[in-house]
Amino acid sequence: MSDAPAQSAAVLTPGVSAGAEGRPVTALPMPQLLQLSAYWFGLTMVFTALDSVVLPERLKLLLPADQVNAGVGVISGLGAIVAILVQPMVGSISDYTTSRWGRRKPYIVVGSTLDLVFLIGLATAQPLVVIGAFYLLLQFSSNTAQGPFQGYVPDLVPAPQVGLASALVGIMSILGPIAGTILVSIPVALTATGQTPDFTIATIALGIIELTTAIVTVITVSEGSTAKPRGSRSWVSIAFETWGRDVLKEHSFVNLVASRLMILAGVSMFTREIDLYLTYSIPLSTSERGFWLAVAPIILGGAVLIACVPSARLSDRYGRKPLIYLACAAGAVGSAVMVVAPAVPLALAGAVLIGLAAGTFLAVDWALMTDIIPKAASGRYMGLSNVATGLAGTVAVASAGLIVLLFTSGLGDEGSALRLAFVLAVVLFGLGSFFLRRVDPTRREDGGEARAQGGS
Repeated sequence: MSDAPAQSAAVLTPGVSAGAEGRPVTALPMPQLLQLSAYWFGLTMVFTALDSVVLPERLKLLLPADQVNAGVGVISGLGAIVAILVQPMVGSISDYTTSRWGRRKPYIVVGSTLDLVFLIGLATAQPLVVIGAFYLLLQFSSNTAQGPFQGYVPDLVPAPQVGLASALVGIMSILGPIAGTILVSIPVALTATGQTPDFTIATIALGIIELTTAIVTVITVSEGSTAKPRGSRSWVSIAFETWGRDVLKEHSFVNLVASRLMILAGVSMFTREIDLYLTYSIPLSTSERGFWLAVAPIILGGAVLIACVPSARLSDRYGRKPLIYLACAAGAVGSAVMVVAPAVPLALAGAVLIGLAAGTFLAVDWALMTDIIPKAASGRYMGLSNVATGLAGTVAVASAGLIVLLFTSGLGDEGSALRLAFVLAVVLFGLGSFFLRRVDPTRREDGGEARAQGGS
């Protein structure tokens, strides 16, 4: 890898005022803030629904019971590799893109359209290898859209509104998975015990909803900043510039990405493992499991919604980091409850705590990330930050699958081994707090990385 060239400030389109570091200073009306976050609803509903319900249920028909979690882990792990490579590179390319639609919208349109195509393929595929292939193609197309889209908040939102915009993104980031999980849980709830749920219509519906939110975004959002000058460099060199060593000089950014990975992996231990947890740790009939699969995300989401806006407001007043520390504590306690819960009601109490943690984190983390990244390269840095998001679910699924494989024989059942996975979630929340200690929360335009590598 080579050092990337120094970044210049973004140039804003006429009528949009910019301050230091290219940060816009014109306040946005609430409808515009809502439109900026709407696409997250469509984007985030897809993979949570697939990883938490559709893939486990379909792999139960293709693999032995003790290999289902590992199988989901392998598929989602390969998908995470695709996401890690594609999202930041396309995000970086979009920083330099010039088109009549702007620099972000072409990628949103192409990626979302292909998402629907690949979801149709995944919904109708039967062999395991074909299901896996469509899943990887879906990761490619989805991250082609998501990388550029993440640049919108740094591009368009002035500093005083970052907390609110971050809260709205957090709300959509949880409403999407809730809606997706409920949608794909309907076939389970309607299927009699001993029969096989059919996820075809529900899977295709995920793509239709996502494409609809993409169209709304493309039509309603006005892009604020023009492309960075590309000069004579090729698109290939710009793509590989994404991985330049200059990123490592952004110490707060690197540590915040590490913290994000740990915390999101802790949350994902619940969202990705709830199906198998209800199957083996708290045995239920098929219809009961379908019911609680729909109820658990609603409870989780309700807690997230309660936490999002107040957390963002409190972070504006008391700082971002104290709220994230509080989220880590709530997530660790909620995961510990999942370890010992003898029945669904107590497990749902743990879900409430994890939901409060997720809502607080999702609202505040985006604001903190937006505060500290170089604004001219927002597509690149927001894409790189999503390395943590892409890996989080894989870390949760793969580590849970490994725990099940290693401990099932010794403990005698998958349920006890899955409870141990939530012990790991407690550790992950602790590691999130550890890396957060080294993040300087000062806004970049106020001097950010010019200070120490740490900060409180």
